[in-house]
Amino acid sequence: MEQADYLDALRRADARFADAAAQAVLAHGWTARVPGCPAWRLADLVWHLAEVQHFWAWVVRTRAQDPSAYPEPGRPADDELLAYGLAQSAELEAALAGAGADEPVWTWAPRKDVGFVLRRQAQEATVHTADVEEVLGELRPIPPDVGLDGLDEWLEVMVPGAFPDGPPADAHPVVFHALDADAERTLFPGTRPFPIAVLTGNAGDLLLAAWRRLPVEVLTVDGDPLQAAAMIDRVRIE
Repeated sequence: MEQADYLDALRRADARFADAAAQAVLAHGWTARVPGCPAWRLADLVWHLAEVQHFWAWVVRTRAQDPSAYPEPGRPADDELLAYGLAQSAELEAALAGAGADEPVWTWAPRKDVGFVLRRQAQEATVHTADVEEVLGELRPIPPDVGLDGLDEWLEVMVPGAFPDGPPADAHPVVFHALDADAERTLFPGTRPFPIAVLTGNAGDLLLAAWRRLPVEVLTVDGDPLQAAAMIDRVRIE
């Protein structure tokens, strides 16, 4: 994806999240469990995305170089969460639309500019949209370009963040073959002569498998699915 594409991707994901969340509340109530995040109920998921978007809107709007002055919001009552979430999405989208991608801001990653926030928040909203759609039992496809970019971000940002000194000694390569994007990516390339598994599917499903939202068994697996899942599970940023 090009830098100019991320804001549109964020807007689409935000709208899709809000629609699915409203449907899920009507169908299952605020206490419905979130399959992709088993410790959360639906209210926790909606609050989480709203809180994240509130924080990053503040960072971008103020061009913050340090998060210590961030005014943490109070959590609204459950019946106010949908409206609150919509307002935070609008604030984040407006803040990002009014900033240049190369403007410096604080982030938790080595890259410290608005462009990082824009990409990260487009992907944040994309994965959490899948979470809320799983509550509904109606997981819709992720566009191929968004799915592949999300997989790239996971490999470029999350994997080095989890292993700043390089892959662990027991790492084995896992190949992701995205059919709808006609592309391959590799987790832990070069650690062994051959991959432990090749995972084949649509880019969005590969992205959700990388984020442990879908089991690798929903993909076509050539190799050892248990070891592939174990390699993916190693990638965690606390």
